[in-house]
Amino acid sequence: MTKMKKVTYSQAICEAIDEEMARDKNVLILGEDVGILGGNFKTAVGLYQKYGDLRVKDTPISENSFLGMSLGMAITGLRPIVEIMFTDFLLLAADQLLNQIAKIRYMSGGQVKVPLTVRTTIGAGRSSAAQHSQSLHAIMCHVPGLKVVVPSSAADAKGLLKTAIREDNPVLFIEHKMEYNQSYEIPEGEYTIPFGKANVLREGKDITVIATSNLALKAVKAAEELAKEGINVEVIDPRTLIPLDRETLITSIKKTGRLLLADEGYERVNIASEIVMDLMPDIFYYLDNPPERLCLPNVPLPFSPALEFPLIPDQEKLYKRIKKIFKD
Repeated sequence: MTKMKKVTYSQAICEAIDEEMARDKNVLILGEDVGILGGNFKTAVGLYQKYGDLRVKDTPISENSFLGMSLGMAITGLRPIVEIMFTDFLLLAADQLLNQIAKIRYMSGGQVKVPLTVRTTIGAGRSSAAQHSQSLHAIMCHVPGLKVVVPSSAADAKGLLKTAIREDNPVLFIEHKMEYNQSYEIPEGEYTIPFGKANVLREGKDITVIATSNLALKAVKAAEELAKEGINVEVIDPRTLIPLDRETLITSIKKTGRLLLADEGYERVNIASEIVMDLMPDIFYYLDNPPERLCLPNVPLPFSPALEFPLIPDQEKLYKRIKKIFKD
């Protein structure tokens, strides 16, 4: 039996980086405040003291510049991990990420590898207002050339991050900022989790809920409440959006005949819509109801908690939406 230990989500991230830096001298981390302060969300605590200034680099507040610099590092043999505090700030480096990093390996005919991991955060709930609270992963999924990872639990975050760092293609690794201080059990010792393999968090027979990032954990809690009322919910965390584990998702939907997708991005042009269209040729004749989605409404996120929290998809909203599906 695998031994387990309890850590926070941020500690799991830090452990993954530490282990990979110890394993491979070409791994380094850079970003705003990752050095002496240990990262904005404390995901690099102690790394500066352990590995020094050459491998743990504080950067200026210039995302476009240091992401471009990281691309240069990657194509010359290093394995940089770049921390961008919020996905909102990735837009400042959109040219580097979407026009350069995502395309260089293709445009070189595979002659150039780009082993670059870009870590960033999504999620509302900190009352950080409209420019620091968005979940913009759907934009990044639109452009070919990036692998996109959205871990929910600390165990998944650690295992998937180690896989990302060892990957020879660019990876966008998206953490939920409301999870950093949450405690989880993770396996002790070395382990990795492969890309393109979804996690069935809870088995059920009445409806499939595909939920991204920490909404997967909230969906499990909602499912436990619904089980008391005779509604058996299967909850699946895709873990990676690119590549997507179509087989696991299709198998589940064929079994349950109902589908709800939950994602914290804006409802318009949401990744949930893309997953439905991707799966539809294989699931259409097995559906008892039209697929539904639970996402963030198409409005900027307010600064006021009293206005912000009613907008955020959560356990209660998942519970009510699933109940409504069965009433209809």
